[in-house]
Amino acid sequence: MKYRDYFGCDCSELCDKKLFLLDMDGTIYEENRLFDGTLTLLEKIKAKGGRYVFITNNSSKSVADYIKKVTDMGIEADEDSFFTSSQATVMYLKENHPDAIVYCQGTHSLVEELEKSGINVVCDVDERASVVLVGFDTEITGQKLRNTCEMLGKDVTFIATNPDMTCPVSFGFIPDCGSMCYMLEVATGKKPIYIGKPEPTMVNIVCEKFKYSKEETVVIGDRIYTDVAAGLNAGVSAVCVLSGEVKLKDIEESDIKPSYTLESVKNYADML
Repeated sequence: MKYRDYFGCDCSELCDKKLFLLDMDGTIYEENRLFDGTLTLLEKIKAKGGRYVFITNNSSKSVADYIKKVTDMGIEADEDSFFTSSQATVMYLKENHPDAIVYCQGTHSLVEELEKSGINVVCDVDERASVVLVGFDTEITGQKLRNTCEMLGKDVTFIATNPDMTCPVSFGFIPDCGSMCYMLEVATGKKPIYIGKPEPTMVNIVCEKFKYSKEETVVIGDRIYTDVAAGLNAGVSAVCVLSGEVKLKDIEESDIKPSYTLESVKNYADML
């Protein structure tokens, strides 16, 4: 049977994928509301002997927090079910700044995850810090922004967990890490090195960890400039769903084109 995507392209090859790398916000849920078709898709992936892994740029929660969030929604998940921009950032810091003291503007959850991973973290202005790290901070305060601006005035490396400009919520969108970094850039003139998607790192690491080929892998997400770009940069099929940030006009006007476009994960579940 031939299956076609939103634009009429034959997407039957999606039925043969074995490793499903799913974005979270805007793709499988919106805040605490699970999208129709999510559980069916995940159940069908397991039934066909495949594996799903959630690859998210949202650094506001630790893996432990994410496990609790999705299991409360009825999704079976453990530590191997996630790879986050926070984890990718830890790997980057250990490789490029192994002994650095890192000033972090982020949630308590992000700070705890960094500490548990062996990163030396401070959250106040500290002359010893040589790296400034900014994450998606849902606990942002004016004092935090002041401290970060003061730290960026020093001779430091500026890193950010992800470039997402917005995060979808029940009433629309709120500023994500990319917007926060733009604000800091306007104030200080400093631009960060972004770690998460669209870099292919997260996709490559998960493929290697679970021994799946690029041909067996698909990335599913709701953003062209992060999810889709990460999949394409890694050389795997990239599905864009219309349940989150992206609109059809964005796809039509973008230089980055998804392999396939679906209205939602329910369409993918129906194919399987």
